[in-house]
Amino acid sequence: MDDLKHIIRDIPDFPKKGIIFKDITTLLQDAKSYQRMVDLLAHRYIGQRIDKVVGVEARGFIIGSVLAYKLGAGVVLVRKPGKLPSETFSKTYQLEYGTDTLEIHKDAIKPGEKILIADDLLATGGTMAAVVDMVKQQGGDIVECCFMTELTFLEGRKRLPEGKVYSLLQF
Repeated sequence: MDDLKHIIRDIPDFPKKGIIFKDITTLLQDAKSYQRMVDLLAHRYIGQRIDKVVGVEARGFIIGSVLAYKLGAGVVLVRKPGKLPSETFSKTYQLEYGTDTLEIHKDAIKPGEKILIADDLLATGGTMAAVVDMVKQQGGDIVECCFMTELTFLEGRKRLPEGKVYSLLQF
């Protein structure tokens, strides 16, 4: 996995001074690395009869949609307010400096469906905790929250269901 980790580049002071941004676009644009990353993630869930994969705006769409394809599952989009065309359920949650809101279609998840939630990065866990709440409120059975990368020093997994977090690459 170190070969995949080394493809992800660090961008210092982005989006603000003092932050080192993990730029996954370098991995995504390398066909063999992207394919390997997808295969490694998908292999974990093959045979688990996942009904739907929830992708979180926006990079989670990249991870979630390919996992859904590989697993023969549907895709559910979680978006910023006003981006989904039908009736939605929304969740406002705390950020480090303020709040944010996400929406999901009210009919996106049926009670009892097995749900895999996918995103590119687990940092502080705030966004993913909100998505977990949304899925649970719709009656979804969360199989796991999976991430391509995790910044372990931010301890975001502590905000998520115990034993239901997987990250392929950890920094």
